[in-house]
Amino acid sequence: MPMNSILKKTLIAVSCSAALFLSACNSDDKDDYNPIVYQNYVSEKTYNKDSIDGALPVSVMTYKMPNVQGKQANATAMVMFPKIAKPKDGWRIVVWEHGTVGVGDSCAPSNNAYNPRFKKMAESLLAQGFVVVAPDYEGLGTSGIHPYLNLGSEANSAIYAVKAVKERYGKDIQGSWMSVGQSQGGHGSLGTAEYANDDSSYKGAVAGAPASSLGFIITEVAPVAINDLVQAGRVEQATDVYAELLAYAAYTTVGIKAYDPYFNYKALFKERSQRIAEYAEGTTGENGLCLADLEAKFKEDIQQFLIANKDKSVMDYPALIETFDQDPVVKKFLEDNQPATKKINTPVMIIQGTADMAVPYPVTDGLQQRLAALGTKVTFLPVKNASHTQAIVEKNPELVAFIKQHMPAK
Repeated sequence: MPMNSILKKTLIAVSCSAALFLSACNSDDKDDYNPIVYQNYVSEKTYNKDSIDGALPVSVMTYKMPNVQGKQANATAMVMFPKIAKPKDGWRIVVWEHGTVGVGDSCAPSNNAYNPRFKKMAESLLAQGFVVVAPDYEGLGTSGIHPYLNLGSEANSAIYAVKAVKERYGKDIQGSWMSVGQSQGGHGSLGTAEYANDDSSYKGAVAGAPASSLGFIITEVAPVAINDLVQAGRVEQATDVYAELLAYAAYTTVGIKAYDPYFNYKALFKERSQRIAEYAEGTTGENGLCLADLEAKFKEDIQQFLIANKDKSVMDYPALIETFDQDPVVKKFLEDNQPATKKINTPVMIIQGTADMAVPYPVTDGLQQRLAALGTKVTFLPVKNASHTQAIVEKNPELVAFIKQHMPAK
């Protein structure tokens, strides 16, 4: 073999072996070297925002997925391998689908420290020998507006992250996987189960306080609950609940622009609240405010409204127009993205706090009953007096046991 060809192959080998994560090592000498070609996996880099017990160094994986416009787009996900020995037949995967963070790139979980709810669950699953994959979702941390509460987008964010991990790690991955999520992620986990119905390697879903029936909550459930809080003298809590709900509404309507860029979401808000809703999108669709900051903006404006209008109550704040849920685009969106409308072939666990003010208990109870009536095997865990974010934490042992039952490592 000519010396220059030997030298080229040696340099390629050194370069490939030195890389922490192999995406592809290319050679222009096609007779001498065949590069690895991935369909979904793109690359990995080290995550360094926080630490987690029981995990090897965590990576942020970039992968390809179909977006809401029907095009191929890049997305990102954190990938965590446990420190314990690999099962003889390979690792099983649990996908964590996160709750609402916002639609701006800075809100992506991979750009921040771990959420405490995720951290507790992830450490428990890692200790049991599961690989944890945590997608940011389409448009979070990558190009494009995040299509908030879009069932198909959330499902594909999870499904294609798993495809990419299987490609990247090959025989180290056994193949079986499950999904877990809370709030927006509960919505996503149920969507993933629906979209993975024909995937024999998919073993089941856990959904904590899954977002659903948003139009019904905003127009019918929330006004009653908020007025009850006001009547009980809990005006500050009523303001918090309404501010959070309006933030969700802003993200939902901004997210429609991911596939309908000319959609005028601001027309769904009354003049005073339009300027607050705009913070969800930001100036580019990539730099909107994250949840806590957007909630704070709405809360501050509601408080100022109440100070200036002593005869008014929280629900008098000029927020969404009365026909919000009857807008043709919004109405279709809410219908198309309602979870649990089809039978799911794998077991489902749903966890719901009875004191949840973001996704009220009766809404989720109705959802789980309808899902069970379709023939899905549903385990429903009500959590007495638990809030929106408490329930899944309190039932973490049951969550882990459910996953171990339906996807045991061997």
